[in-house]
Amino acid sequence: MGSSSSSYAPKTIYLDVDGKVQKVVFSRHCSPCDIKELLCSSSNIPRNTAIMMVDPEGALVSIDPTMPTNSPNSLYKVVPLSTGQLGEKEDMFQNVLSQVAEQFSRAFRINELKTEVTNRLAMLEKRVELEGLKVVEIEKCKNDLKKLRDEMTSRGGGRVNCPCKYNFSDDGKKVTPRRDVPNYPKYTLSQETVEALKKPTFDVWHWEHNEMLSCLEYMYHDLGLVKEFNMNPITLKRWLLAIQENYRNNPFHNFRHCFCVSQMMYGMIHLCNLQEKLTLTDMGILMTAAVCHDLDHPGYNNTYQINARTELAVRYNDISPLENHHCAVAFQILSLPECNIFANVDPEAFKQIRQAIITLILATDMARHGEILDSFKQKVDNFDFTNEEHVTCLKMVLIKCCDISNEVRPTEVAEPWVDCLLEEYFMQSDREKSEGLPVAPFMDRDKVTKPTAQIGFIKFVLIPMFETVMKLFPQIEEIMVQPLRDSRDHYEELKQIDDAMTEGSSFVFKLRKDFKKHD
Repeated sequence: MGSSSSSYAPKTIYLDVDGKVQKVVFSRHCSPCDIKELLCSSSNIPRNTAIMMVDPEGALVSIDPTMPTNSPNSLYKVVPLSTGQLGEKEDMFQNVLSQVAEQFSRAFRINELKTEVTNRLAMLEKRVELEGLKVVEIEKCKNDLKKLRDEMTSRGGGRVNCPCKYNFSDDGKKVTPRRDVPNYPKYTLSQETVEALKKPTFDVWHWEHNEMLSCLEYMYHDLGLVKEFNMNPITLKRWLLAIQENYRNNPFHNFRHCFCVSQMMYGMIHLCNLQEKLTLTDMGILMTAAVCHDLDHPGYNNTYQINARTELAVRYNDISPLENHHCAVAFQILSLPECNIFANVDPEAFKQIRQAIITLILATDMARHGEILDSFKQKVDNFDFTNEEHVTCLKMVLIKCCDISNEVRPTEVAEPWVDCLLEEYFMQSDREKSEGLPVAPFMDRDKVTKPTAQIGFIKFVLIPMFETVMKLFPQIEEIMVQPLRDSRDHYEELKQIDDAMTEGSSFVFKLRKDFKKHD
């Protein structure tokens, strides 16, 4: 599995032109016609002249991207063809073509023909991108999507409709990404950025969407996933664009959160040296699950879906409706040939990859937190990286860690996420109140504060989970676990200040009241 990066290197040949050495360089993606024009130009022969090329011994050399290279000591010569030679050449070409066609019909099955067509298409797409013949109007598409989403929301009305961009009840309507070659602005990542990407301290707030797309693209190349899965680089770009466009503009569950989780996964892979312990297929599963884990999140959690009896809750029988929906959207995108980064993977291998990604995305449902962590605790003391069940459990815990890892980051990076999450919670609780549905206290704007929202979550969810992972990877203590302890202390100090201010206000109010009585 995989393709060499050398396939993109230019090719060089040397010609004898009027007794002088002429160096000719061309791309391996050039067509034979392009190469012939280049040879004519290099040999001072008029364009569109029929030519042939011979080696020093007079043997014919094929004029195509696969031609053998030579050296300045073994020059090729380009010779114009006469009319008679042309006729002979055409006859010879027809004979060769007939033989090749016959061999193709015998030797190749339909799947290999499809592969050949796909490779040819990739070559053409690469040329289109390089020549700048098409540009994706990203902002226009975003505006169109926003208008469509607003229109769907206005039509929905009742609480049963938790609007989703994918309407599964209409089998004829699937998202169809543009066939244009994606051309979001290219960013050359500095060495400083490349190193920062590998660390939990990475500041995710400094990056625009196009820059985050470039960072994600870099991660797939850097981990060797493009080569391992023989991904078409253009398809990877198009898939990432489709992913970005299918995250909604929620306060918290948005594309920046997707990038945040994916970057933390990339960082943990490096920090825990997972390349030495897991397979490249495992790396691809971890990264792809992280990228897709909250696709098309509507901004209202599973509790709301179930209590409001939304379409998603009914469809998935109240069992992790959002996580099931994220999986479904992820594989609807991958089902489109233009976006299928696993197109060159063996069908049986893809089936296993698909199941593994689904397992990881479903593991992000916090309702299953205790079950998954308990299972990992039973394995961690005698963990066996050759045991498939152990590795699957580890991958589930890793994506859970990354999904809720904001407090691992520096305070100035982590704290804005708390504001975003509370804003999304308050939107839900306001809607629940208006619809007469139960409201969770930790989501109620009249009952919750930042310190009360964070202290319990850090103490009883984050620290126990990361300390368990620390048993397997002690190196995360300083970089990931200690920041969690510091964050817990920070919010406990804030709570003490809030409590003191509340008590002070109550005391002043009581004094005033007593003073009025005695007055």
